[in-house]
Amino acid sequence: MEHEHLPGEPAPEALPDVAPQLRGLRRRRGLTLEAAAQRAGLSPAHLSRLETGRRQPSLPMLLALARIYGTTVSALLGEVPPEHDPIVRAGRSEPVEADGWVYHQAGGAGRALQALRVHVPHATRADIVRVHPGEEWIHVLHGRVRLALGDAVHVLDPGDSAHFDSLTPHRIGAATRDGADLLFVHTLLQSPAAELCLGDPSPHRR
Repeated sequence: MEHEHLPGEPAPEALPDVAPQLRGLRRRRGLTLEAAAQRAGLSPAHLSRLETGRRQPSLPMLLALARIYGTTVSALLGEVPPEHDPIVRAGRSEPVEADGWVYHQAGGAGRALQALRVHVPHATRADIVRVHPGEEWIHVLHGRVRLALGDAVHVLDPGDSAHFDSLTPHRIGAATRDGADLLFVHTLLQSPAAELCLGDPSPHRR
């Protein structure tokens, strides 16, 4: 059930420029709201709320939408520096929180290889299973992580890592009630295979 902002409540921290960018990117890709939502595993109503700023996207949603629109999470968050800086200083950017996920940019913006430091909430049955081109690597820093890869479920302890093909259906969540912290690295690949795993390759367009 979605939480509606009530008068008198402190407003949730907004993700800078994400809402208008999501709508503009979708339109530039020539996708209808329904086609983009299907590829991202969302309902059209949910994607509409993201595009109007009435809902904040979680990290998995941002990853899926960035891949569909051919951009990066850091670009969606407006973290594109004028030049590629090889050094990422601690505290350079504020952490972003959405739907229980808290993440810090840990790599350079505008790169095909995206690195994040993530706090993952406790796993639930409602967590979305993801399938997309590319590779992912996770390394557990604190807590325990439950990683579902296809039909197998793995529990990772601090110091454990996993490196897998993202075309394998996968789901990540904490196995500990207070969540888990991990390093998360993924590639952004744009290829014909993306159409097969993200939705109908021939959507109806407006």
